[in-house]
Formats: sequence, C-alpha cells, structure tokens
Amino acid sequence: MRGILGAKVAAMRVADATGQVCLGLGLLALGLVAVHGQGAAPDALPAYEPSTANVHGVVRIHDSELTQHLVHLWQDRFLKLHPLVRYKEYTVPAWFNGLCAGTADLAFAGRRAYRSELKAFESIYGYPVTELVFATGGFNQRKGNTPGVIIFVHKDNPLRGLTLDQLDGILGAERTGGWERTQWTTAAARGPEKNIRTWGQLGLTGEWANQPITIFGIDATLSGWSGLIQQVVFKGGDKWNPVIHEIVRGGTEVPADAQIVNGVAQDRYAIGFSFMRVVEQNPGVKPLALAAKPGEAFVTPTADSFHARTYPLVTSVYIYLNRPPGQPLPPRLREFLTFILSREGQAAVAEDGMYIPLNAEALQAERKKLE
Repeated sequence: MRGILGAKVAAMRVADATGQVCLGLGLLALGLVAVHGQGAAPDALPAYEPSTANVHGVVRIHDSELTQHLVHLWQDRFLKLHPLVRYKEYTVPAWFNGLCAGTADLAFAGRRAYRSELKAFESIYGYPVTELVFATGGFNQRKGNTPGVIIFVHKDNPLRGLTLDQLDGILGAERTGGWERTQWTTAAARGPEKNIRTWGQLGLTGEWANQPITIFGIDATLSGWSGLIQQVVFKGGDKWNPVIHEIVRGGTEVPADAQIVNGVAQDRYAIGFSFMRVVEQNPGVKPLALAAKPGEAFVTPTADSFHARTYPLVTSVYIYLNRPPGQPLPPRLREFLTFILSREGQAAVAEDGMYIPLNAEALQAERKKLE
C-alpha cells in the first residue's frame, strides 16, 4: 500500500398565524447568504413553490436544543405562506422516541439515528423509518455543530493523504461483516492481512519505516464521529484497532477534543481524528487529504469540499418521519419538508449558522424522497 508522501430539559412551543417572529430581512436576498465560512445557499437551489392550496393541520415536531432555533426559523417563514398551519413542538433529548410512540410527525436530529433506534421503529411498524438530510455538518465555524471528521498526523509526518481503505487498515481490525442500517451484511468483512500497523506499510522510509502507528480518538461508544468512521470507513463494521487511545468526554479540565489533538502533537508516530476547529489551533499537527477509493482524487478538508460533500468524512443532519411504503405524505408535511428543501429553507440554514446548506445536487436527491 502507498499513501501520498510530501513535505436538554423538555420544552414546548406552539406557533400560530399571529406570526410572533417577523420574516423581516431573514432571507437576506435568498441564496446569497454566507455565514462565516459555513457555506452558502446559492441561487441554483429551487425556490419554494406550493403545490397545494389552503394547507392546514398540525405539524408535530420533536427536536433538540441544537436544532431548535433553525426549526423556529422554518416555522415562522412557512407560517407566512400557510397561515392555517399550526405547530406542536417538543424539544427533548430523546427526539426519536416520538416517532416510535406516534406523538411526532417529524424528528429533527444533529446526528444519524442509532441502530437501536432504527430497530425499535421497525419492530413497531414493520417497515423502515424515512430519513432525509436537511444540511451538511459544520466545517470549522465556532458556532457550528455536528462537524465533519478530520484525520490528522504530527506536523513532521511526510504523509499527505490516505485512501479510506488505508484508513480502515489503520483504525480498524479484521471483521466478519458490518451493519447496513438494521441489517447485517458480510460484504464489509475483511481479514487481518489488511491491517496497517506501521508507517512503513504506507510507504514511509527511514526512521518512520518500522515505527508502530499510535492512535488517538474519541470513544467509540455512542459517538456520532466514531460512528461515522464505522459507517463510512469500516463499511458498517465496529471493530477497532485495539491500540487506540479512546478519550472520553467529560470529567477533566481539558476538553477531550483538545486532548486528542495534543496527544498527536506530542507523538511523532501518532494519527488522530477530531474536528477542524480544534485541529487548526494546534501547530503541532496537520490534516490529511482523503480519497474515497484507490485511484480517485485526494480531497483536502476545506469549507468548499464540505459544501460540495466531496470530502469523504463530512457529516449530515437529519429529519426522520414515519411514511408507510407506497403512501403519499400528508399535504401539511409534504409542503413543510419541500419548503425546508428549497432556496428559502436553505437560506434559513445559512442564517442560523449551525450547519452548511445543501448544494444543489444533494438537495435534489433529498427532494426525490418526497415523491
């Protein structure tokens, strides 16, 4: 193998046609909004065009504190266009449970649903939950959340990039298969011969050749970022290289993210994963470019590659809903979701500043799920 070498508490909000929050200047010229490098909602996105007149009814929403402000922007602006719509919103940590209990129409989440949550829904209803992506996770914005995963090494390391297969060889271990949502598949199986445990296996020579690779990362227990690596890099597997130093969040004076980066900065032969807003603050480390497959272009993590979703370890933020197979969405839900996945809805994402608006190609892919 060869790498590239070179130098909280529940809350409820009910909104009605009184429109407590004015639309005002919120759209900021639609599609021209840019929020501190978090991306933009471009004119190329389709404008919202209602397909049903006199939309009415209650939209029941479960969300989290991190998505609450954005959800309120959508609610207030949609209400201006459909004044007969009402909302019942609960802001709770267990946002997915409302779908299982039948008390929510939509569940907004800053992470992908865990397998146990997906399985619980399927055991009740007998079919999979519908999943929509409404934005891309943040890059390096201090306000942003659900940031993408950055792979980084010590500043003296001559490596410049890795393929996902190489990253699997470093971070992962032999496995008999992996999970595709709630289904186990052996397509993700691999043997120990693909393990990469020294820098020489990546083509490094000299003092690097025989040095073992040490790893620093966040704990793999219910971590969205470790989960992303398992999903994308391990192809649904969950077996890690046992040498990893798992840094657990909470309980220390130094944040876990900073501990991870500091660990790599102090170990010339280490590799780690964390977030760009932490990585870029430490001159002792450098991020690596990633290639999805051997022979494909290596993509450097930047605000542009995050917005384009070409960087392999970008994150997403989600909407989950209960849609029986073959059944149309109720008009109130179809219109509200179409608004979110429109130029106006994505302008609100940019204004909120937590996440990166979807690009045109990604947005169209999500809109097709509403058909």
